[in-house]
Amino acid sequence: MSAPRTTDPATKKKTLAWLRTVSGEFATATIKKLDETLPWYGSMPPGRRSAVGLVAQAGISSFISWYDDPKATPWIAADVFGAAPRELLRSVSLQQTLQLIRVTCEVVEDRVKDGDQSLREAILLYSREIAFAAADVYARAAEARGLWDARLEALVVDSILSGEYDDELPSRIAALGWHGHGEVAVLVGTAPRMLDVDVLRRTARHQEADVLIGVQGSRLVLVIGRAETAGDETEGATRPRPSFTEIATALEPGFGDGPLVLGHEVPGLVDASGSAKAALAGFAVARAWRNAPRPAQADDLLPERALAGDPVARSTLVNRIYRPLKAHSSELLTTLWCYLDNGRSLEATARELFVHPNTVRYRLKRVTDVIGWDATGAREALILQAALILGSIADPDAPSRSKAVRAGSATEHKKRA
Repeated sequence: MSAPRTTDPATKKKTLAWLRTVSGEFATATIKKLDETLPWYGSMPPGRRSAVGLVAQAGISSFISWYDDPKATPWIAADVFGAAPRELLRSVSLQQTLQLIRVTCEVVEDRVKDGDQSLREAILLYSREIAFAAADVYARAAEARGLWDARLEALVVDSILSGEYDDELPSRIAALGWHGHGEVAVLVGTAPRMLDVDVLRRTARHQEADVLIGVQGSRLVLVIGRAETAGDETEGATRPRPSFTEIATALEPGFGDGPLVLGHEVPGLVDASGSAKAALAGFAVARAWRNAPRPAQADDLLPERALAGDPVARSTLVNRIYRPLKAHSSELLTTLWCYLDNGRSLEATARELFVHPNTVRYRLKRVTDVIGWDATGAREALILQAALILGSIADPDAPSRSKAVRAGSATEHKKRA
């Protein structure tokens, strides 16, 4: 059946009647051509193929209604895509939807090629309108998805900061498309006036990392994890991965002015609360360190955190510095005490302990080997001084300085004898 030629309103009614008569034929031909030309359509489950067919059929019916009244364009999206279930938007991409529109229009054009020129022009105009309508539907869906992702991401970051986890946290993280694996660290700084999360994510990807982003008032919080990359299996043994300090340094321009503090590494995302608490505590007191770098390590702010009443910082100083030194050698502990009390003077320390300055140098090197901090540096000396003070307060058996010095000098006299 061919379309009747129509150039005047009197015969337009006949054309509309013809279109309504053959609309079923159009729909059948469209489904057949979809199956022949679009591989993704043939591989879909039957239920979704049926839904796509409903969309095509609704598009043809909507065209007939639109041809009857072209002013009905605002209803195109509702008429056509209202027949599709919500999950169809998640399984059919915008590109595939445009392919569907093109095939449907080709089928209709083929059937009306002998009809009036105005009908063919109407098909072209309608195909443009329906394409814009499809783009609008997908844009609104993407916007809604983006808003939902932002709320979900904020919820996950809040859970990490508070340490209040539940059984749904792993599924929420997976829903965000988290690509991190292995160690995690938390970076806390000041939020900029204009936050561009896309720049932060792009920078993280360049550093082979993934980030979760949260804004809490004036604070910007990033949970950083190393991301899986395609070359991990082949290049991992030869190409070193960026450290968290290097990643944080690359992300630094995305923060506002003020302190920037990086928490310590933890084994995984579920343990990130420890790194977050350290970073937040460091951020709160970072201004007390006049020459603090950006980023500063939370562990480098242990003295300030301890003075501010952070129990974690106090226990860290005692457990990582004072107790290991005392357990390893009281001689090293005494030497460190004297060295710090004498203004980091090798000669004054040597005189007090009745030893040669080279002996003091050797013992200080041994201190560094045991605890990892170098007492000869000004900043690290402050950390060690705070650890000794807190350790002495917490240790009821801590020897006094005078007794320790007398014991050290007696030991040295015995060695010389």
